[in-house]
Amino acid sequence: METFGSFISEAKDEKYRVVILTVEHGDKSITAKKLSKEATKLGLENIIVQFNGATLRYDDGNHFIHPAGDDKGFQTNSSDTIIFVRGTPSKDSHLDLISEFERLGYCVVNNRTTINICADKYRNYVRLKDYGLTQPKTVLIPNKDMVDQSFEALNSKFPIIMKTLRGSKGVGVLFIESKKSLDAIVQLVYKTDEDSDLLIQEYIKTDYDVRVIILDGRVIASMRRDVVEGDFRSNYAQGASVSKFNLTDMEEKQCLLAAKAVDGIFTAVDFIPAKNRDKNPPYILEVNSSPGTDGIEEATNTNISKEVLTHFLNPDVRYSVPNQCGYEEVVEIKPFGELVAKFDTGNSVLSVLHAEDIKVNGNRVTFTNGEKSITTNLVKEYKAQTGAGVDERYVVKLNLTFSGSTYEFMFGLDDRTKMGTDVLLNRFVMNKLNVMVNPQRKFLVTTKKDI
Repeated sequence: METFGSFISEAKDEKYRVVILTVEHGDKSITAKKLSKEATKLGLENIIVQFNGATLRYDDGNHFIHPAGDDKGFQTNSSDTIIFVRGTPSKDSHLDLISEFERLGYCVVNNRTTINICADKYRNYVRLKDYGLTQPKTVLIPNKDMVDQSFEALNSKFPIIMKTLRGSKGVGVLFIESKKSLDAIVQLVYKTDEDSDLLIQEYIKTDYDVRVIILDGRVIASMRRDVVEGDFRSNYAQGASVSKFNLTDMEEKQCLLAAKAVDGIFTAVDFIPAKNRDKNPPYILEVNSSPGTDGIEEATNTNISKEVLTHFLNPDVRYSVPNQCGYEEVVEIKPFGELVAKFDTGNSVLSVLHAEDIKVNGNRVTFTNGEKSITTNLVKEYKAQTGAGVDERYVVKLNLTFSGSTYEFMFGLDDRTKMGTDVLLNRFVMNKLNVMVNPQRKFLVTTKKDI
């Protein structure tokens, strides 16, 4: 007989399907199109889907993403599909679609939490501050009547920078040279939109800033962006000239920490270098959750899209956001129907299913659970160490459905009459189901009925 551990083998470099969810369209969707092109070259099935009108359909354990007007859809599965988010979705319906994929256990690059942090410049600032990163002094303007208090709190001289909390590619960034200009622009902004959100920031004079692309804890590209002549911005989209840039050890560490602060997998970190780059930390400006590839690929001669897609060929790096569940939940195991399962975080061996009247005939095993009996293939026999000693158990494969997802798992058969639940699930199953167990609650996801 073999141990359960010998049944498991990990595959590497597995192909997967790619869904590119994008806010942008047409000529603006440069990186989305590059990702699709490179995915095709790598033999990865892929589709570009605009958020507007997109829906997710469930069909007997399978999922289909439907672009607007597409009845057929593109089949997806949390085990072999990665969702790439392009642009900055702001509509609740768009963000909710991301959350739905996360709930089902998909790897989403980047997740909703990261997007929300990066989309709001002040939230971005606060998060980076929590991690001790050096930034330009920043103060929120809560409303049009608190401009004086906000400027006083900033404790900086003119000129200063004003930003809308949402904006990208240099849009929504203003250079303010005097108190008179500050008052006038704030009044104008709030007259145009009473719900505007603004912040002010100290101006750090520089001839250039640096953009760093980070993928899962490593730098894959970095470029210098020279300030546009006659402007104060250095965005490539605004016409800035770009070139390859070599980071110091300190700059690299600070950028990696900034990406970690927002829990991003594929991000861009922007910073202004310190005068003494080897000894002093850079001024981190922001972290972007949807980094564009236009400009930096040319400057660094790096195929970023290919680099990203190749990275995820390894299934071990396809991270997902775990969903909270109770230590007991209702699962469905065919053909026995709904059963109460205990999610045992301490179980690293094998999941167990209640079984009575177990009979083995060659490579087939017959057993009963409740009022139903089945005969199925005997996968293996193994020895289980229990409090009462060593038990010999028979192993079968059965389909388990939980929270809209269906997987085939191996179960050891054992009489669980005195155990309180029909099913005991191990850590491997919990990982596949993408759940994190709350040890103080049960039936957080499901409702116990008369089972």
